[in-house]
Amino acid sequence: MSESVIVSATDVERIFDSGGQRSIALRGINLDVKKGEFVAIMGRSGSGKTTLLNILGGLDLPTSGRVLFDGMDLSQAREKELTNLRRHRVGYIFQMYGLLPILSAYENVELSLRINGTPRRERRELAIQALELTGLGSRIHHRPYELSGGEQRRVAIARSLAVRPPVLLADEPTGDLDSGTGAGIINVLKEIVLNQGITIISTTHEPALAAAADRVLHMADGQFIDTPS
Repeated sequence: MSESVIVSATDVERIFDSGGQRSIALRGINLDVKKGEFVAIMGRSGSGKTTLLNILGGLDLPTSGRVLFDGMDLSQAREKELTNLRRHRVGYIFQMYGLLPILSAYENVELSLRINGTPRRERRELAIQALELTGLGSRIHHRPYELSGGEQRRVAIARSLAVRPPVLLADEPTGDLDSGTGAGIINVLKEIVLNQGITIISTTHEPALAAAADRVLHMADGQFIDTPS
């Protein structure tokens, strides 16, 4: 794997068996993502986008094929190594915000750092920096119900960024937002790549997000299809 490539998938397949029914979610996926690259993956629901994100981030393992994360073969990694990867090397932005309603924006971000084992003296600074980076410096003490949908999404992004991961995986980060709010989230993601050097791999249905990416890949039936990007 080239030194500039941080995530690589080779001949990846993912097959699910349920009640005797065999479902092929991914077929022969080959992908190299460079450090500091912003990659958008487009496709209809059920095309395999989320399954691919889960495998690239170590949340799931392929049935066959190989995934390398900064040189580490995830299929050969021990559980302790995978846990460390999930906690410190990858930031996840899920479709559901997953914010605790009784905690403020700051407390939601700080809690993720506490779970990751970040020393107490560092947590406040890292949490505030992440919230300021996403444009929420003046809203850190607001609880989720006091925030708009776009602001809640920004808290989720800040929570993922606080541990300073080299890779950020985003599953439909603008999917449930209006176009204006979505544009704000896209700008945040672009700034993260430009100013922080973080690699972003994002699934999306939104042409606007795809237009902001360095590269666009299209999926259908669990595989990449040849569509100009």
